[in-house]
Order: sequence, then C-alpha cells, then structure tokens
Amino acid sequence: MMVNNQYTKFKTKNRITQIFIWTFLIIALIVFSIPFLIMIASSFEEFSYVLPYPPKLFPTSLDFAAYRYVLEQHNFMTALKNSVINTSITVVVAVFISSLSAYGFSRIEFPGRELLFGVYLFTLMMPGFLNIIPQFVVLRNITFIPGLSRGLVGSRLGLILIYTATSICGHTFFLRNFFKNVPLALSESVVVDGGGHFSIFFRIILPLSKPAIGTMSIFALQGFWEEYFTAKVLVGANEAMITLPLLLQRLNGEHATRWEWVFAASLLALIPIIILFIVFQKKLVIGGLTQGAVKE
Repeated sequence: MMVNNQYTKFKTKNRITQIFIWTFLIIALIVFSIPFLIMIASSFEEFSYVLPYPPKLFPTSLDFAAYRYVLEQHNFMTALKNSVINTSITVVVAVFISSLSAYGFSRIEFPGRELLFGVYLFTLMMPGFLNIIPQFVVLRNITFIPGLSRGLVGSRLGLILIYTATSICGHTFFLRNFFKNVPLALSESVVVDGGGHFSIFFRIILPLSKPAIGTMSIFALQGFWEEYFTAKVLVGANEAMITLPLLLQRLNGEHATRWEWVFAASLLALIPIIILFIVFQKKLVIGGLTQGAVKE
C-alpha cells in the first residue's frame, strides 16, 4: 500500500513537472514567434517608409510586390550564387580540417597538446572584429598568386580562407569531446588488424561521428550563410563578390527604409536555412551510438 502511494505521488509530481515544462515552452514559443510573424505579415504590406503601429500579426492582403522587387534586383542572382558557393566550399573544407584537428587532440599524444588546445580555447574568447585588421593585412600581402595584384582582398579565395581559419578552433572544441567518447577498444581493433591513424579516422571515428559532424555542419552553414562583417570588409568593394547579407544591408536607406523590402529579402535569405533544418533535424546529435559496441 505504501509503495502504491509513493508511486502515485511520484507519478503526480512527474505529471505536474511535465505540465510546467510544456507550458513554459509554449509561452516561450509564442513570445519568440511574434516578431517573426510580424516580419512575415509586414513583407506583404506596402509602407511609405514607416512601419504600422500597432504592428500586424496578419497581412491585410497578399501583395508580393516586395518579393518581386528583391528578386528583380540586378545583383540578386550574383549575391545568391556567391553565398551558395562561399558557404558550401567553406563548410566542406572547415568541417574536414576541424575533424582532423579534433582527432589529433583526442587520440594522438604529442608534446604540448593540452597547451596548444588551450590556445585554441583562448582564440574563442577573442571578439571577431578585433582580428579583422590583421586578417586584412595578411590577405593584402599574399601577392604571389597570378592575377591578384591586391592580394586576396576582394577575392572569393580570401574570404573562404578567413572563414575556414576562424572556424577551426570552435569546431575542434565541439568535436573533440565527441571523438574522445568513442571507445578506445574500437581503435585498438583496427591497430591489431594492421591499420593506422588513417584507417581509424575514416573507418571508425567518422562513421560513428556522423550525428555530431552533421550538427556542426548545420550550425556552420547557418553562420557562414548569414555572415556580414567580414564579407563587408574583405569583399564589400568588389561588386562581383557581393553576398546576400551585403545585398540585404543595401536595402536600408540612408535616411529612410522601405521595410517591406528588407523583410522580404530577409525571409528569402532564411528559406535555405529553414529547409535545411527541416530536412536534417533528425540527424542532430544522438547519444549512445557506441553503447554495446564493446563488451565490458
């Protein structure tokens, strides 16, 4: 009887906790969704440079004039192409190099490993805008490539190089702990069969780390896709290298702004990220993939 009462109390307490959590999450969802809904509704309106007050959650009519205006911009396709190319190449290169770096820090013993990893962590504490001048100077002095008299400033290669270099430390930190959780016995079995670090990395670590690498890739893609400051400084003067964030910023007028244009362009830029998240949301980090792989 006492056991049943304790079970009933536990079940009631657990139910109350679940109700509280779901209530909090629903309220938070509503609060954070309201600005987004206002932006969607406003993108279908036509303003005289002044937002309506009070804001509208639902549009009065479905007027796609703002979307047509953004899509008809002469440099919209150029910006879209550059954003797709820059982001795709950077994600692939950065994730691959970061995976190798994380494997080295998690599985290979070498002098100064912890000290070097501490340097990695220190760089994560530095605000990105403090590094932009040294980055600009370094790219400006890389003049050995034919056809680039101004160095890598204003070029796609320079922007991808900076994006990759500045993301490796954070991605390494993200993947290192996941790699360390892969049982050593699996790596040792490869060594017994005559394999080395190359085999361990490609046959054991990468297959078991797909959820972590996929999660990191999604966040990296979002970060590179929406990056503005570095692109503005390094390639902003080159019209052929304009990206979607730079195009979006140009829709803001000096003295007044047509907000429906800004909202429409923002939503168009968000579409690839939303689609990517919907498609790959089930591929996010999943724990316990290696449980049972090794007998205790």
